[in-house]
Formats: sequence, C-alpha cells, structure tokens
Amino acid sequence: MPTAQHHVPRLRRVYEPPEPADGTRILVDRLWPRGLAKAVAGVDEWPRELTPSNELRRWYHGPEGEWSEFRRRYEAELAAPAAAEALDRLRGLTAAGPVTLLTAVKEPERSHASILRDQLGSG
Repeated sequence: MPTAQHHVPRLRRVYEPPEPADGTRILVDRLWPRGLAKAVAGVDEWPRELTPSNELRRWYHGPEGEWSEFRRRYEAELAAPAAAEALDRLRGLTAAGPVTLLTAVKEPERSHASILRDQLGSG
C-alpha cells in the first residue's frame, strides 16, 4: 500500500504577500503580527498550542538564550498532549497539499518556525 506523500512546509515571513504556491497558510506565532490586518495576512490557521511558551520565548531572547538549548526545550514543549495533537493535524495538512508556516520573526531559519518545519518533516 503506498504511503501518503508529505509536502515539506514552506517557511515565510507573514509580512510577505500571499502567493498561490503557499497552499494552506499557518501562522505559528503566539501573538498576532504588529500592524498587519487579518484580511491582508491571508492566514488559514493559527494553532497557538504549537507556539513556544511565554517563558521559553523570554528565556531565548534574554542574555542566557542559546539556539541548541532553545531547540531542545521547544521540542519538549511540542511533545505535550495539546501540541502533539496540533502537530498531528498539521501533518495531515502537509499530506493533503502545500503548507506554509508564517512567522513575524526577522530570521525564520533561526526561529521556532524552522524547528516546527523539521518536526513536520520527521513525522
């Protein structure tokens, strides 16, 4: 029996205009992006249970914050039941068609969004 093909999610800044190739657009930030109208953003889903906790975000952006430790802690948060359920739902979306993870951070590749993309690709 053939297995479902999973599309690797795209990673984009939410401030970039939507493109047809985006497919399902999923905002993966806890807070709505400053100054962006919902009608312009074209966000289809906003699963807040997949975003880093406030405590983890504060730690990472503080003086002690370090990428590999942030990754380890965030992956542990993604294993919690509510996050794991939301992650499974997103895996289903990636099996159904193109998905784009949206974030307001300036460097998406060094953010929780890239870790989330990696988790979706490994499921």
